[in-house]
Amino acid sequence: MTSFIIDAHRHRSMHPSWKLDQDCPFCRIIRGELPAHRVFENDKVVAILDILPLRPGHILVIPKTHFSRLSELPSEFAAATGEAVTKVAHALTQALDNTALNVVCNQEYAQAVPHVHYHIIPAPSFASSSDEITGFKEKSRGDSRVPLTSKEMHKLEFESRKQLEKEDAKVLLQKIMARL
Repeated sequence: MTSFIIDAHRHRSMHPSWKLDQDCPFCRIIRGELPAHRVFENDKVVAILDILPLRPGHILVIPKTHFSRLSELPSEFAAATGEAVTKVAHALTQALDNTALNVVCNQEYAQAVPHVHYHIIPAPSFASSSDEITGFKEKSRGDSRVPLTSKEMHKLEFESRKQLEKEDAKVLLQKIMARL
């Protein structure tokens, strides 16, 4: 009996109230009401450059339906989002010549926009340049170095965020999209 009930609901249209939230910034981007640097798009998903990136190349992959919680995302949109994350991550690693990534999806906790989305963030190189987080701090005595704690690293990463510039976005888009 249950299989008949389930089968009756397969491929049915989604209720309109599930599709958008008029005030959601991601829904507004999807509708074209807000600007965004689109990296990838299909009928179910859009990928955009984050306007406050943790590091250059920080991308958001967003299903085109409005759901606040990953745990409530319909399987067809979850699958499409997963495929887009893989495709975009692959192109990003080639574009930046860096295979190290963080892929994150928050649900309620630390979720700034209440619309399911994945962050694809290139990992830091830990180079010792002055404008990049090195991952080490000096001990109070002597010149030996110790690793930053996770909390210290997150604080430095958050503090280092800056607005994405249009010219930087254009260059990144060209590099990434050439590999999609």
